[in-house]
Amino acid sequence: MNDLPVVVIGAGPIGLAAAAELRERQLTPLVFERGLRAGPAVAEWNHVRLFSRWSEVIAPAARRLLDQTGWQAPDDDAYPTGRQWATDYLVPLGAALGDAVQYGAEVIGVARRGRDRVVDAGRDTEPLSVHIRRADGSEERVFAQAVIDASGTWGTPNPLGGEGLRAPGERAAAAAIAYRVPDLADPAVRAQYAGKHIVIAGSGHSALSAIVALADLEQEAPGTRITWLLRRGDVASKFGGGEADQLPARGALGLEAKKAVDEGLLNVVTGFRTAAVEPAEQGRVALIADSGQRIDDVDRVVVLTGFRPELSFLSEIRLGLDAVLQAPTELAPLIDPNVHSCGTVYPHGVNELSHPEPGFYLAGMKSYGRAPTFLAMTGYEQVRSIAAAIAGDHESAARVELVLPETGVCGGAGLFDDPDADAAEGGCCGPPEAELVTLTASDGSR
Repeated sequence: MNDLPVVVIGAGPIGLAAAAELRERQLTPLVFERGLRAGPAVAEWNHVRLFSRWSEVIAPAARRLLDQTGWQAPDDDAYPTGRQWATDYLVPLGAALGDAVQYGAEVIGVARRGRDRVVDAGRDTEPLSVHIRRADGSEERVFAQAVIDASGTWGTPNPLGGEGLRAPGERAAAAAIAYRVPDLADPAVRAQYAGKHIVIAGSGHSALSAIVALADLEQEAPGTRITWLLRRGDVASKFGGGEADQLPARGALGLEAKKAVDEGLLNVVTGFRTAAVEPAEQGRVALIADSGQRIDDVDRVVVLTGFRPELSFLSEIRLGLDAVLQAPTELAPLIDPNVHSCGTVYPHGVNELSHPEPGFYLAGMKSYGRAPTFLAMTGYEQVRSIAAAIAGDHESAARVELVLPETGVCGGAGLFDDPDADAAEGGCCGPPEAELVTLTASDGSR
């Protein structure tokens, strides 16, 4: 099978980084992307500025490949928006990889050639079979020596319903519900929210971003009012560490959201677990909680309750997933959001990302299952280790080469007026020092 390509699912930041790593290892990458350009998911949140500097969101192997093309690298200390990340890095990287990236090609299934998941024989000798649907509707099979699924979780946001399922009526109310932070700089989007009663559901950083953006709109557009729904009762803990936060951008975001709450710009409802969505007059909806509590006359609902991996097309692959996080079994305890933030996640590689199915790997955000603490730099190290293992360089695969500041990513633009202000101050942690961590290889060597 060594002459077969390594199939990568998804042409996002991690998928393209995987292709660059594989090419450096003299392997043949073949990237399938159902979108029509590189980084289609990133392009959907193009109005959001990253917390990470350019230096932290460009994969090392990708930079080396791009440097050969005359690419003009962005300022390492600047903070890109999603649009800039896609336009100035991902699209050129996709172009540099050439025919290795195929767009309009959706992976609809992965299996072992001639075998379903029940058959034991041949799982280590037969190639993986990747089923593709092209943009014209045609379907085909491609055989691969290994598959790296870096398709992410952007396409599968968590629902409004408090049980992890869509609440009754949630599908029918789709016209009133958004599962992304709205881009209020778009006049058409702004018109959907101005002067309306808006409910924000969620407690993470996306929810805080929506609070800040919509609170500004409330002050500018008469009649706009905001209700913030929290499933739990503790509001104070949702704003982060403020000025003491080791991620200044995250701290600034929390402080701005807290200011909006303190100034009465939104009504906070705690302990609200949505059990049903009911239609109301003029396209409005009502939200009903398990407790019987109601939120009436809602024009727009912004659901920001996280994401989950899409696993249905992997039904014939033998996955080893944690029962709670839906992340690889060995990785799950290292990324449990009840224990870790992005900066305390232990560097990991192919050993933690392997499954009972030989040659199959989840990488990037998808490898984190339902955990929300993923960093691009972590994904770049994941695919470096995986590519080394596929190439037979087990020593390199077991050697974690990730260099991070103390808290993962120390600083960021967030809500600062000057995106480069924190960079000028040198961040909160000073220059990072390299730390070499050795993991035990699957063959028992070190």
